[in-house]
Formats: sequence, C-alpha cells, structure tokens
Amino acid sequence: MDGIVSTVEGGCSCGAVRYRLASEPMFVHCCHCLNCQRQTGSAFVINLLVEADRLEVTGATEAVEVARDEGTQTIHRCPACKVAVYSFYTYPTIAFVRAGTLDDPSVIEPDVHIYTRSKVPWLRLPDGAPVYEAFYPGREIWPEASRKRLAALIASREATAS
Repeated sequence: MDGIVSTVEGGCSCGAVRYRLASEPMFVHCCHCLNCQRQTGSAFVINLLVEADRLEVTGATEAVEVARDEGTQTIHRCPACKVAVYSFYTYPTIAFVRAGTLDDPSVIEPDVHIYTRSKVPWLRLPDGAPVYEAFYPGREIWPEASRKRLAALIASREATAS
C-alpha cells in the first residue's frame, strides 16, 4: 500500500471496463482461501479494499452473485471478456478491487496474508509479512488513517439506516 504514489488505474482485458482509484486503498489482502482459489483459478487473490465511492468505474459491469462458504459475494465482471474487476462482500460500501486488473500491479504489496491454512505448500510468503491462518483479528493491524476511513463508512451507513 505504501508504494502507491500517484493515480492508480486498471481495467479488464478487453478495455470495456476501466477504473481509477480516487485514493489509496484502505488495506490490501492476499487471500489464500479455497473460495478465492476456485474463483480465480490461482493460488491466491490480492484485493485492494477501497471505499466504493472512491472507485471510479467507466463502462458497465455485470454483477454476478457467487456462493461462498459464508454467504455470497457480488463479483463485478466485464460483460464482454468476463474478467472479474472488483467484488463486494458484506458491506456494499467497500469494494475489493482485484490487484491483477491494475495497469501496473507492481505498485502494491499485500499488507496481510489471510487464510493461509489453505495456502498451497509450494508458495513461500515474504519474511516478516503478517500471516493469519484465517481472517485477522479485527482492524487493529490497519493503519490509523485507514481505521478512520472505515469508521466514517460505518457511521455513514448507520446514519443512513436510521
């Protein structure tokens, strides 16, 4: 996350869906769960968590509900090339942008590796990287600025609900 210094943009393979992040992500997960492995056909997925209103998308996406071990997830795909560009899990105010769709995926590095209990055995994680067998315990490992952004999202959602 610290490597992002300028505009971050990305999109699908065919270019029909493009996006720009209006700010740095709040946090970056590298998820090794079996659901992510199945959905991506890869050993893991890297997601940039950003407020949905800070994800500026051009081009229409196709929202697909996908079953997970714990509920569902809405994946937004390009209707033409079918690339998964971003997802929503529990909170529709937080977008999980697929790092592989960035124009330059090298600008990010995961803040945390999660669900490593199902990590493929041949993959070596970086020395010193925060690693959790399941999800990490709470948001205390997030940077202070990101915790404030999350608190603002939660407060906004609660104000809207009342």
